[in-house]
Amino acid sequence: QVKLVESGGALVQAGGSLQLSCAASGITFRFNAMAWYRQAPGKQRELVAAISSGGSTNYADSVKGRFTISRTNVKNTVYLQMNSLKPEDTAVYYCNTARLFSTVVAGSGDYWGQGTQVTVSS
Repeated sequence: QVKLVESGGALVQAGGSLQLSCAASGITFRFNAMAWYRQAPGKQRELVAAISSGGSTNYADSVKGRFTISRTNVKNTVYLQMNSLKPEDTAVYYCNTARLFSTVVAGSGDYWGQGTQVTVSS
């Protein structure tokens, strides 16, 4: 059974930093691509960042230079380091996984976590 568990969400002031974690189980983690998505109230879910099994990355233009995605295969965990946070980063952040990088970039991975809330106050 595949399970993705996100953590690390919090209330933070604009300009602050947070690190999100997504722990995966039930998959051969080192072979899977991973991605972070977010959904703000009244908006569609959007890609934030993705990382392939080989470490290639893809970022939304809105977070380039501020967010960094990374993975630790030993711990079956993917991270999202978020710096210089803005109020518009407020959303529920979700983890997604699939074998193919193109699949997670498209948001078509079969498995999603429950999400973690990030709120950035101005």
